[in-house]
Amino acid sequence: MKLPLLDTLIVLVYLAGVFALAQWVSREKAGHEKTAKDYFLASKSLPWWAIGASLIAANISAEQIIGMSGSGYALGLAIASYEWMAAATLLVVGKFFLPIFLRNGIYTMPQFLQERYGNRIRTLMAVFWLGLYVFVNLTSIVWLGSLAVAQVTGMDQMLALALLGLFALAYQLYGGLKAVALTDIVQVALLVLGGLMVAGLTLSKIGDGAGVLAGFNKLMATHPDHFKMILSPDNPHYKDLPGIGVLLGGLWVMHVSYWGFNQYIIQRALAAKDLREAQKGIVFAAGLKIILPIIVVLPGIAALMLAPGLQRSDDAYPAMMSLLPSGVLGLVFAALVAAIVASLASKINSVATIFTLDFYAKYKPQASEKQLVRVGRIAAAVSIAIAIVTARPLIGGFDQGFQYIQEYTGFFTPGIVVIFVLGLFWKRANEAGALAAALGSFLLSLALKFAWPELPFVNRVGVVFLLAAALAVIVSLATPSGAGRDRIQGDGVSFATSPSFNIAAVGVLAILIALYALFW
Repeated sequence: MKLPLLDTLIVLVYLAGVFALAQWVSREKAGHEKTAKDYFLASKSLPWWAIGASLIAANISAEQIIGMSGSGYALGLAIASYEWMAAATLLVVGKFFLPIFLRNGIYTMPQFLQERYGNRIRTLMAVFWLGLYVFVNLTSIVWLGSLAVAQVTGMDQMLALALLGLFALAYQLYGGLKAVALTDIVQVALLVLGGLMVAGLTLSKIGDGAGVLAGFNKLMATHPDHFKMILSPDNPHYKDLPGIGVLLGGLWVMHVSYWGFNQYIIQRALAAKDLREAQKGIVFAAGLKIILPIIVVLPGIAALMLAPGLQRSDDAYPAMMSLLPSGVLGLVFAALVAAIVASLASKINSVATIFTLDFYAKYKPQASEKQLVRVGRIAAAVSIAIAIVTARPLIGGFDQGFQYIQEYTGFFTPGIVVIFVLGLFWKRANEAGALAAALGSFLLSLALKFAWPELPFVNRVGVVFLLAAALAVIVSLATPSGAGRDRIQGDGVSFATSPSFNIAAVGVLAILIALYALFW
C-alpha cells in the first residue's frame, strides 16, 4: 500500500517536531560545556515522569510491536507474560536494586562489576553487551521497523532501514540521554494513543458495528485457544511458552536481567535526581506495562479474523494498519515510527555510554570531558552503521523476530543474573565465581540446547540459572574472597519505600493476579 498524502504530512510533522523538541531540551546554558555526565546521564536530573516514560519507550519498539503482534497471531495472549511479568519485576528493581546502585554512584553496569569484582569481568561483560546491543537489539529494531515502514508506505525496505537508523542517530547525537528521555513522554503518549486506536478499530471491525466489546467477545469465541495465558503441553507453541513454567521458571530470570541489569534500561533510573524520583518512575513504568498487551498483542490476534493466512506472523501488525482510514493511519504510523526511533536512540546512546566510559575512559584516563563526548558520538554513529549493514543477514530469515531475540539472549541471561544478584547481596562472591557463572551460562545453555533440544528455552534458562548459581558459589568458596577488591558500599542503604510506592505496587500486583485468573 502507499501512504496517502494526509498521512504522509502527519508523519513528517511528527518527525520534524520530535527532532526540534529533542534539540531544544538538550540545549545548554551559555558558557556551559557539555560534560560526560550531561551527555550520558542527563546531568543526573531526570524527573519521575521522564524516567517511567523513557523506560517504556526504550523497551517498546519494532521488535515489540511487530514481533509481539506476530507472536500474538501465532500463539496468542500467552506472549503477554513478557509484559505483565515485567510489571512485577520492575517493582523488585525499584525496591531492592536501585538503592544500592544509586548509593554507589553507578553510571554503567560494567562499572558496577569492576567496583564489586574486578577488571576482567567488567571487560568481558562490556564486550558482551556491546555485541548484544549492536548485533541483536539494533539490528532487530531497524529490520522489523523497516519491514513495517515498507509495507505501509511502499518504500524500498533497505531505504527505509537506512532512513530510520540515520534519523534515530541524528535525533540523539547532540543531546545524548537528555534528548532521548525528555522527549519520550511525547513518544509514549503517541504510542499508547496510536496503539489503542489500532486495537479499537480492529475490534470494531470484527464486531460489525456492534462496538469494541462485541468484537472482543467475538474474537474470544472464535479463537478461544488464543486467549490462554498458560499453554497446555499439547499446544503446538508450548515449547515457546511452557505453561506454568513461565510463571515459576526462567522468564523471571530473563526479566530480572533485562529490567535490573541492562544498561539501556537501567540507565534512565541511574540518571534520576534521587532515589525516590527513580522509584516513582519505576512504578509509573510498571503501570504502563499492564496496558501494553492491548497495544502489542491484541492486534496480532485480531489479524486471525481480519487477515487470515498471512505468510509471516510478523506481517500481522502492518496488515492491521492497512485497514485504518486516512488520518488515523498517519497518526498510528507516526506512533510506530516514534517507538522505533525512541528505542533505537536509547540503544545507540547506551552503546556510546559503555564504549566511552568502560573502554575509552579506562584506557585514556586523561581524556577531557569534551573528548569523552566526542568519542561517544563517534561510537553512536559507528554502531548504527554496523546495524544497518548487518540487519538483513542476521534478522531477515526469522519468522518471529521477538522469539529470536529471546532465544539468543537466553544463552547469557542466567549468568548475568547470578553475577549481579550475588554481587549485590552476598559479599563472599568473588571475580573467579563471577567469571565461572558468565562463561558457564553460555556453555551450559549451548550444551543443553543440543543435548536436550525438546526442552523449552524458557525452562532451559531456569535450569542454567540454578547450575550457574551453584557454580559461582562453589568457585567463590574454593578461591580467595577478593574482599579487598569490593568497593561497593552497603552501609546506609535502606530498602524502605514510600507509602505511595507501596500503594501503587499493591495495585499493580492485584491487577496482575486478576488478569491471570481471568485468562488462565
